[in-house]
Amino acid sequence: MGEDVHSGKEDDAKTSPPFSLLMRIFLPFAGGYFLSYLYRTVNAVLAPNLAADLGLDPSALGLLTAAYFIAFASAQLPLGVLLDRFGPRRIESALLVFAATGAFLFARGTSLAELVVGRALIGFGVSACLMAAFKAFVEWFPRRQLPMINGIQMASGGLGALSATAPVEFFLSLTDWRGVFTGLALVTVIVAVAVWWAVPDKPPAGRPTPLKDQGRGVWQVFSSAVFWRAAPWAMLSQASFMALQSLWAGPWLRDVGGLDRSSIATILFWTATAMVVGYIVMGIIAERLGRTGIRPMAVAIIGMTLFMCCQAVMVLEWRLPPMLIWVVFGFAGTSGILVYADLSQRFPAPLAGRVNTGLNLLVFLAAFSAQWGVGAVIDCWPNTLSGYAPDGYRAGFGLLLMLQLLSVVWYAGMSWKLKTAKRSVRVASSGHAVSDND
Repeated sequence: MGEDVHSGKEDDAKTSPPFSLLMRIFLPFAGGYFLSYLYRTVNAVLAPNLAADLGLDPSALGLLTAAYFIAFASAQLPLGVLLDRFGPRRIESALLVFAATGAFLFARGTSLAELVVGRALIGFGVSACLMAAFKAFVEWFPRRQLPMINGIQMASGGLGALSATAPVEFFLSLTDWRGVFTGLALVTVIVAVAVWWAVPDKPPAGRPTPLKDQGRGVWQVFSSAVFWRAAPWAMLSQASFMALQSLWAGPWLRDVGGLDRSSIATILFWTATAMVVGYIVMGIIAERLGRTGIRPMAVAIIGMTLFMCCQAVMVLEWRLPPMLIWVVFGFAGTSGILVYADLSQRFPAPLAGRVNTGLNLLVFLAAFSAQWGVGAVIDCWPNTLSGYAPDGYRAGFGLLLMLQLLSVVWYAGMSWKLKTAKRSVRVASSGHAVSDND
């Protein structure tokens, strides 16, 4: 995302908006991010209905759900330019119209191609929900309040994930999956109108960043060894979390856990609850440790390692309660988000937005590949009477875990190379060996 460069005096002079204005700014964007996460995760509950009604095999189901991620990813890099030039109110309200159109098409679709187009339009339409909110908050709130308001915004997404579990299961008792998406299309239109009419425009403080400078900044990020040291691990951790939570968790609980639909919805509900708690707790821990000089990456490493251990439990089929496995999965899976903060601190402030959107691009491309790939792997085994073969899940989940382990090796190797290079520069400049505490 493009960056507005403010001086410290300007930021200190910025006061909190009145409560009524705060609600006009925050609530519409929170509604958009709520819908973004609801759309992202709803197919975990609807998967059996979609597969039964449309005769979808695991590969087709994975492709259908993953279309959200590839469309979302395609919009990330242009978003910064658009938000800088036209403002978050115009961009988000316009894109949400695409999401509503996609939800309506999805509700009316009768073929895999029609459903994929609808799902892709949804992903494209909600692609600005977080970045637009962050842009608006920077424009209107003092910098000291941003961690709090950003955290509440993330929590609104967690509430969307919660709503995609037991509440959706309840609405399925009143209507079918087509009715659910028709209702979501209507709610999305309402949120789009709310963003357009309620959110005020902030007059630009200066000229927008030229397009060529935006591109130069993107190249600076993607050519950086510091970026590529952490990006693969964060990318694969977040992609695995999204791919499994938003689709394959539900079928796994049915076919491996042996649970009924009501129990599955309950576990997914508590998984989403753990995710909300994880975002808050991980952020607090990283912020507190940051005061002592410990970088967010240290907390992320511990959390992502716990996340891999949780996946190993599923792959090895250790006999632990499914509720425990998936609650830990939901909590630890949030840790990869800390890498965004860590990388932002390692680049100049004007590049922080492009660091985030660059990593976001990789994460959502990987999430598309992971979600579709797991389905393709599961499809290599014949179906059982109750669903898909447990061995297929073991192989698909195991592939994701193996890739994450390889990214850990990459991170360790790149850290050693960067540390060695930094020490060499220090030796060359000072003429004697020095310690490296980075």
